[in-house]
Amino acid sequence: MKNEVEGSRWPWESYYGPNLGYIQEKYEQYLNDPDSVEAAYRDLFARFGAPPATVQTVQSEGQANAGTTTTSDPNVLKKVVAVGKLVWNIRTYGHLAANLDPLGLSTNPDTRLLEPGTYGLTKEDLMAMPASIVWEEAPSDVANGWEAIERLRQRYSQSIGFEFSHVHEEDERNWLNRQAESGASIEPLTKEERTKLLDRLVQTEQFENFLHRTFVGQKRFSLQGTDVLIPLLDEIVHEVVHDGAEHILMGMAHRGRLNVLAHILGKPYKKIFAEFHHSPNKDIIPSEGSTGINYGWTGDVKYHLGARRSIKEGETREAKLTLANNPSHLEFVGAVVEGFARAAQDNRENPGYPDQDLNKAACIVMHGDAAFPGEGIVAETLNFTKLTGYENGGTIHIIVNNRVGFTTDSSDSRSTHYASDLAKGYEIPIVHVNADDPEACLAAARLACEYRNRFKKDFLIDLIGYRRYGHNENDDPETTQPLMYGKVKSHSTISVLYAEKLKQEGLVDDNGYQQMIQNIQNTLQESYELVKNHQGKGKRVAEPAIFDDLKKIKTAVPLPELQEINRELITWPEDFNVYPKLQRILERRGDALNEGGKVDWALAETLAFATILADGKPIRISGQDVGRGTFAHRHLVLHDVKNGSTYSPLHKLPQARASFAIYNSPLSEGSVLAFEYGYNVYSPETLVIWEAQYGDFANAAQVIIDQFISAGRSKWEQKSSLVMLLPHGYEGQGPEHSSARLERFLQLSAENNWTVANLSSAAQYFHILRRQAAITEREEARPLVIMAPKSLIRNARVSSDGKEFSEGSFLPVMEQKGLGDQPKKVKRLVLTTGKMAIDLEEAVETSEDRDFSWLHIARVEQLYPLPEQDIADIIAKYPGLKEIVWVQEEPRNMGSWNFMESRIRSLAPDKVNVRYVGLPDRSSPASGFQEIHTYEHNQIISLALKQPE
Repeated sequence: MKNEVEGSRWPWESYYGPNLGYIQEKYEQYLNDPDSVEAAYRDLFARFGAPPATVQTVQSEGQANAGTTTTSDPNVLKKVVAVGKLVWNIRTYGHLAANLDPLGLSTNPDTRLLEPGTYGLTKEDLMAMPASIVWEEAPSDVANGWEAIERLRQRYSQSIGFEFSHVHEEDERNWLNRQAESGASIEPLTKEERTKLLDRLVQTEQFENFLHRTFVGQKRFSLQGTDVLIPLLDEIVHEVVHDGAEHILMGMAHRGRLNVLAHILGKPYKKIFAEFHHSPNKDIIPSEGSTGINYGWTGDVKYHLGARRSIKEGETREAKLTLANNPSHLEFVGAVVEGFARAAQDNRENPGYPDQDLNKAACIVMHGDAAFPGEGIVAETLNFTKLTGYENGGTIHIIVNNRVGFTTDSSDSRSTHYASDLAKGYEIPIVHVNADDPEACLAAARLACEYRNRFKKDFLIDLIGYRRYGHNENDDPETTQPLMYGKVKSHSTISVLYAEKLKQEGLVDDNGYQQMIQNIQNTLQESYELVKNHQGKGKRVAEPAIFDDLKKIKTAVPLPELQEINRELITWPEDFNVYPKLQRILERRGDALNEGGKVDWALAETLAFATILADGKPIRISGQDVGRGTFAHRHLVLHDVKNGSTYSPLHKLPQARASFAIYNSPLSEGSVLAFEYGYNVYSPETLVIWEAQYGDFANAAQVIIDQFISAGRSKWEQKSSLVMLLPHGYEGQGPEHSSARLERFLQLSAENNWTVANLSSAAQYFHILRRQAAITEREEARPLVIMAPKSLIRNARVSSDGKEFSEGSFLPVMEQKGLGDQPKKVKRLVLTTGKMAIDLEEAVETSEDRDFSWLHIARVEQLYPLPEQDIADIIAKYPGLKEIVWVQEEPRNMGSWNFMESRIRSLAPDKVNVRYVGLPDRSSPASGFQEIHTYEHNQIISLALKQPE
């Protein structure tokens, strides 16, 4: 009997027919008097409970599922179904019972879904079931259904809680559940690893304590309360490098940033201390920390700065860590580092789409618990996870959760149970972990890395801790969170808690722990003494931007080369079926470069792209509908009308020596523009272009424009040559489809930070794109903002002949042909830009009054940097000039006037009047009524062309 029980994990499978009746009779005797049955039976019933009430079948040897119960008893079937529901809900909601709150402030959650009684199950019911029926992969030491349920509840409700049920891919979900249930991801650390972990926690805490004591009252946005982030990042970095990552791209907000810079990026303590020494007087300037403490022109506060570091893993693996610079706009940097990662993964050396190696780079983004659900840019960025043009093989997200946003409690900052719930919509696995259990935190890191490596998808760790001080070290948090900070005051730090645990287990003694503290304190003090002894030395002085004359850059391309490329652009495989109407349009381009032909805007762009690729310069262009073009003009991705396959002539261009990536973007502006900026910064050799569907859509990306693109070089010396194409023009399409808000870009223009252009010819577009490609890796690299055309795309007046491409160059100012031929007669000089220049040209040529000897018109194609000398040279040609008129289609308080007025006045000769012609001040950019727009536009042209008295 004893051997029989020991040899079978589920003993009842041996009993059927008369034998089952016999064992049932023995069980009844046992219930009446346990001593009346043999000791072996007493042990059997005590361990496994009641034998089944129904007959069991034993399948022949070799058959699967031996010992499976078969019955027609509805009650038994109901209990089996109920067990299935219980197990599913333990897997789904077990995290509700997990120990995730270091301070014990949370209300007890409703965990009835985890209780067998909720499903009408008793302990006896579960003990009567085989463990394998309840849990298919139950360990060998789990004897029955009751023990299986207890073990599952324990696995899902420790100080680490798992949320995987929203992952729809069954293979992924099953793998995740196996990891949680097997305990494989929570394997115990070795003694050496645990001692090292304690030492790392001591370093993290003592660094913060030293800053707190030494630089009293200065902000640092302490990590304390989530100190375990540092060893957590250590573990992730180690794992992803081991898996082959050569680049690790990291983004985070300000909290804990100094600690991450010091301990993950390896920024020397003395450099950090020096930045505190350069901080302003907190009594005079209490709102921010240091200024100018980096290698830019104006600098940024110390807790916004990034860093880079190379690390070596073993003898052969080396990786570069990058922590992105980030302004105070929380979460926007996430999309930027996603772009970093994709740029690091793409090989752009060959024609066609870039070859992507998902293993080459890994992305880690740290979020705030209030910002993750609160900032819409997070959802936009999470949406990249499976998109062809933006995926990067999985980002590891960490919510550094201190359960309060500035002074706002979680109950006021989100409508979800967890800060992480947004990620469920993107099927991202989530692990919640108590920040006071460092070993569980490392287990979460290992699970995240293994999942990412296996499935190439995002993973989220919700690191739940607290904030030991206020939002910054000048705040008194007890005014707004008195209960929380009453607990914090009496709550031991994680290094103390973990040291006590290791002491109790005999792995470290108090002397060893105190020596760890003393070692790091000595190191910190030594670094500080070095800073004190060198105060005032080596301070950086702001330097102006110096650029060579961009006119020296040759952008013309020989005509035969252009003609050969043009022939290739209208060649596609014989079995590729182009939409017939589009085919006729494209084939008409074949004569555009011949004598008498004209190149329109779309072909000029395609020729620019093709010649840039022929120069060996990779291109990436994205935006909503860029493949076709919002205005159905680009058609760089052709679609087969019979099978839907795609083909791009630029991918098969024989002359191409670099990749061409073109992607229709998701319906997002902020995240996509941030991604493209990040891609360009990390891959400076690439001409990266983002096109807004309409120019005003860039409004939704204003943070990226203000904080990164316009000022990134000034604050962080972060060079970018990103191109923004912003369709702009007043054609009666209403306030939302007219203005790209040109005035905003001009208002942000300073220190040669970018180029702002509003063009009026196809050749100008060709040359400015080629010029931009030429400077991508040079000191002159800077973004390019183009007020792209809409109606002008098909306006014959914008088309250019072939010689303008083969012999010309970009002209910052263009003079209208046919005017100004009699300099002494010119009384009015009209300065304008973009579409208005074409409208004025048409009005002059179609006017009944053919005498415009009194008038000259110049187009300012490049608004910033303003070509002042070119404009001055034009003014100087007309000695009888009486007035200079700026003409624009936008309202007076918008467009270029406020930027141009003072500059024109400084160039105007004495007694030459400077006037404005355009719409009056308006709150809305444009009229929504076609007839009103037409009337107002005609009035502007009429006034501009009215001869002065």
